[in-house]
Amino acid sequence: MMAGVFTQVVLFTDVDGRARFKERDLPLSEGTPAALLSPMMPASGLQLRQSPLGFRSDFHCTGTPQWVFILQGQMEIGLQDGSSRVFGPGEHFYSADTLPSGAVFDSQRHGHWSRQRGDQPLVTAFLRAAPAPGDGLAGEAADATTGSPSAQGAAAGKVSSN
Repeated sequence: MMAGVFTQVVLFTDVDGRARFKERDLPLSEGTPAALLSPMMPASGLQLRQSPLGFRSDFHCTGTPQWVFILQGQMEIGLQDGSSRVFGPGEHFYSADTLPSGAVFDSQRHGHWSRQRGDQPLVTAFLRAAPAPGDGLAGEAADATTGSPSAQGAAAGKVSSN
C-alpha cells in the first residue's frame, strides 16, 4: 500500500524550558489508497471553546497535551522569543507545552499566550491526548506525553486548556 504522511505542528517545551514550534510527519500507513489513515491514537476527551473578539491570554503552559483544531476565526500563539504563529479554520497544532517537571512557572521563561484574531469569534476543539509512552516527544519536555507536570503547573496557577 502507498503510505502518506500527515504533518503535525507541535508546540512543545524544549530542554531549556522554553516553548517552541516544530513539525513532524505522522505516517498514514493504514486504510486504502483512496483513504489513507494514521494508526489510531489514544484520546481522553473533547472540549469545545468559543472566545470573543479581543480575547488574549497571559503566558501559560498546557496542562495536558492536546490537539487544538481551529473551527472558526483565527488563533495566534505567541512564544517567549517574540515569535508567533497564526492558525485559521481547518488548521491544527498539538499543544504539548507543559511545565517541566519540578519547575515553578516563570512568566518570563515558560509557556505561550494565545489570542483571537480577525473579525470572527474564535471557535476551537481541544482533543485531549491520553498518555502514550514513546510518542516521540520524550526528552523535549519533562514528560510531554503525560499530564504529570500539570499538578505542578496548577499549583503555580499558570496551566490552561490551550
